[in-house]
Amino acid sequence: MAEPNPPTPSKLLPDEIHQAVKPGTALLRLQTTHSREGVLDGAWWPRSRSITAELPALIQVLTDHLGPITRVGLDSGAWGELPTRLVIDARVVHLDSFPVGDDTVLITRGDNDHFALLVVPPQAHADAARKAMARAVDADNTTQAAEILLATLAEPSIEDEGPA
Repeated sequence: MAEPNPPTPSKLLPDEIHQAVKPGTALLRLQTTHSREGVLDGAWWPRSRSITAELPALIQVLTDHLGPITRVGLDSGAWGELPTRLVIDARVVHLDSFPVGDDTVLITRGDNDHFALLVVPPQAHADAARKAMARAVDADNTTQAAEILLATLAEPSIEDEGPA
C-alpha cells in the first residue's frame, strides 16, 4: 500500500521558532503540527503599541520562515497609528483593520494561507508572557487568545506574592 503524500513544506510552519525578532524589541514563538489543528499558530510579544516600529521585524522573520507575507489583520483600536500598508524589504504588506481583538494578529501568506498569532501585551510580566506564549503554541490548544491572556496574565507570580 502506497504511503499518502505528505503535505508540501511550503504550506507548513517550521516545527518550532522561538527567538527574539530583533533583540530588545519583540519575541516570536511558532510551533505547530503538520495538521495545523490548533486554534493559534503562534505568539508574538511586541515591546510597544507602535505598529510601524514593531511590525517590520516580525514580518521579516516570518518571511524568512514562511515566505512572503501579503497581509496583516489587526485591531486598529489596540495600536497607535495604523497605516493601510507598509513597505518591508521592498515588498508591500497590506494592513487590514479587523475586529479581531487586540489579543490576536492575523498573518496572510499568499492568497488564502492564514496564521493567527496571540499578541501578548507589551507591558506583560516576562513570566506571564512566557506562559501565555507556550500555551498558545501548544498543538492541542483549543483556548482562544483572550482566554489564554486572562488566565496567564491574571496569575500572580512568586515575586508578586507578599509574605504570608
